[in-house]
Amino acid sequence: MAKGLLVTYVLWAIGGPAGLHHLYLGRDSHALLWMLTLGGGGLGWLWEFWKLPSFVAQANRAQGQRQSSGRGTPPLSPIRFAAQMIVGIYFGLVALISLSFMASFYVVGLPLAVGLGVLLVAAVGNQTSDFKNTLGVAFLTSPIFYGRPIAILPISLAASITAQKHRRYKTSVGSETLSVRLYRLGLAYLAFTGPLAYSTLCNTAATLSYVAETLGSFLNWFSFFPLLGRLMESVFLLPYRVWRLLVGTLGFSSGYFQEWEKLYEFVHSFQDEKRQLAYQTLHNHHSGQGMEYFHP
Repeated sequence: MAKGLLVTYVLWAIGGPAGLHHLYLGRDSHALLWMLTLGGGGLGWLWEFWKLPSFVAQANRAQGQRQSSGRGTPPLSPIRFAAQMIVGIYFGLVALISLSFMASFYVVGLPLAVGLGVLLVAAVGNQTSDFKNTLGVAFLTSPIFYGRPIAILPISLAASITAQKHRRYKTSVGSETLSVRLYRLGLAYLAFTGPLAYSTLCNTAATLSYVAETLGSFLNWFSFFPLLGRLMESVFLLPYRVWRLLVGTLGFSSGYFQEWEKLYEFVHSFQDEKRQLAYQTLHNHHSGQGMEYFHP
């Protein structure tokens, strides 16, 4: 059955951040990505307003083609590469929060989480990438930065480069029932959110401390690149800002959310504190030069 553009826009409007329109179009990877990132922090969902006609046309073409369409290599997309990097980092941070208690976390858990995040973006739309090579590079990169949260960045970079190198078009397969697709998406969603929810609700204080320490050290790495540091800070805080804009202050009446409000304030002021320290150091340096100049 052909997909309708009007229905797609309606689903985009009422359930876009949850990926309803992608589920309708058969773009399950894209739907899962939106479910786990709340529509790309809201920006991806809004940007899709102009992309929906091409998504509908692509879905209708896929329905009319039953044979293999995996020929050729898709064009290189800087946007997809950047999205792979960001989602890989995002998956890595979530793994740090919820799975860091594992004995072999930095060897198994972290590269697996980052690699799956990169592969999820690589599988959006009619494209995909090589599963084994992408995960293999992630596992090989992880021991180089063993035990350090900053390992998320090089692992995501290496996996994203590999995924782009092995990019290809998907091969057309027979259609599946909606129940099977929902079952698969549900399992993937629970696998992502289950450990995170348990860690957050049962160990709120420890989780907040670890998240603050991880984000602090991660943002501190960008001290030599101020503009990039501000960009990463905005990316991390964007889902929170969207949520606060939607629910206002009512959504933070419980104790748990009040604690997460403190975390937000910490991250938000992190860059300001670094700038104030830099200004103070510069001021002291100039004052010292002035004293030397007027010394008899």
